[in-house]
Amino acid sequence: MQGNNQNAEQHSKRLFAGICLALVPTGASFAMISNVLGQLKQEFILTNSEVGFITGISVGGMAISLLVLGPLLEAYGLKRGTILAFIGHLVGLTCIIAASGFTDPSNVGIGVSLLMVGSVALACGNGMIEVVGNPLTAALFPENKATKLNFFHGSFPLAIAAASLLGFGLNKLSGVANGIFYHWTFQIGIVYIPILVYGAMVLPLKFPRTENAEAGLPVGEMFRYTLSKPTMYFILILMAIAISLELGTNRWIPDIFSQNIGIQSIGILLLAWISIVMFLLRFFASHYLIQRFSPPGLLAIVALSTSIGLVLFSMAGGNVIQATLISFLAATFFGIGVAFFFPTIVGIVSERLPKTGSLGIVLTCGVGLGAAGFIGQPAIGAIGDYQLAGYLNSNRADRTIALLETVDQTFAKYIKKAEAATPKELAKLGYRKADLRVAQEKAQKAVNDYEEKDEIVGNTTPQALRAITEAASGKGGEQAGKLLDKQNPAPVKELRQFVSQGPG
Repeated sequence: MQGNNQNAEQHSKRLFAGICLALVPTGASFAMISNVLGQLKQEFILTNSEVGFITGISVGGMAISLLVLGPLLEAYGLKRGTILAFIGHLVGLTCIIAASGFTDPSNVGIGVSLLMVGSVALACGNGMIEVVGNPLTAALFPENKATKLNFFHGSFPLAIAAASLLGFGLNKLSGVANGIFYHWTFQIGIVYIPILVYGAMVLPLKFPRTENAEAGLPVGEMFRYTLSKPTMYFILILMAIAISLELGTNRWIPDIFSQNIGIQSIGILLLAWISIVMFLLRFFASHYLIQRFSPPGLLAIVALSTSIGLVLFSMAGGNVIQATLISFLAATFFGIGVAFFFPTIVGIVSERLPKTGSLGIVLTCGVGLGAAGFIGQPAIGAIGDYQLAGYLNSNRADRTIALLETVDQTFAKYIKKAEAATPKELAKLGYRKADLRVAQEKAQKAVNDYEEKDEIVGNTTPQALRAITEAASGKGGEQAGKLLDKQNPAPVKELRQFVSQGPG
């Protein structure tokens, strides 16, 4: 009897370790793909809108898994769900890397299609691990759900931190070994390692049934109970706010702080530090803190820490040393705060509303991730554009409008040049007419808004400057970017010079 108990315990430990490892591809792929977007755009001659679409559909892929397949988990079970995740990971990653064979202008459309299909499949695999991992953890540890869910979700920030630092280091090897380690296929291919390892660890094992399946609760009763509880709707709103704060803020930290502090790598290092703090707390402090304060009490405490972190982020200014120190102090408080949002809220659903079963868990995860992708990140961007417009209006209105007017007047000839180019000539230009046309249209709209209102307001001017920065590879991007950088004002004369030289 004792031997059977030991075998069961070892089986549970291996299964739990494997499903934690299965969450690593989610964080690693997010960090690695973000790290090589510039290479993808250049190699496949992608427009900025295409790049945005490829990264954006990853949210849609996770939503499909969580909100479409997730509620049906009771029908196909935890093991079949893990098999679907494994297939999604393998197929998605393989399609993305296979796209590298279709970069010639004559067949680049096939490559772009493979990138998009691969992104959707990989994201579906990521979503299925959330669908399976949360109820599996609850089934394995019914008496210690909140703590073990914190362990499970600790794998995600650990993967982001490790992949961010690894990607940063690989980028520094751009001139080593003919760029083998730098090339995007090598960087993304690293994600195969955790996928194959977790597959070997868990797929041969027997999976438990979900708690509701074990208790014999009908699926219809689970739906009725979940959708009729006001507490469930309150938790969904809470999760939407919490994960928007976590993922929405994390998404913008690399862009905001690398630009404002003036150290190119500071943003990705801040993100890595936040992820390290989250990982350490989820793995080594969650059990003690939950026992000491209870899950609702812990949420109240970490909400205060998150608020302190956000306030400190807003104060990160001054010289480089001062701004760096404040930024890392802010990142520490912020990391402490957001470390417990996701897993603790999921744990509360499982412990306080057990009859919601897997449905309650996947709805909570899906709503949280959806809110972060479709509300949190765009909202932070809109706030940033509003503040930037105010800054430009009070400090650099003349030079900003001079740049936009010059772009509006001169980009047309570069668009015509791109239209007349052959596919091979187009690849050498370094830009596409779609990018230039977007930049010209946004510049024209921003100038019209300025003439109508006699000041820079709203987001049209910041959008125009970013479009110019992304569309023009030479001094065009450089000078437009300087207008967005408070430390480096760009005189009107320089702005006009770059446009006369062309965007390439």
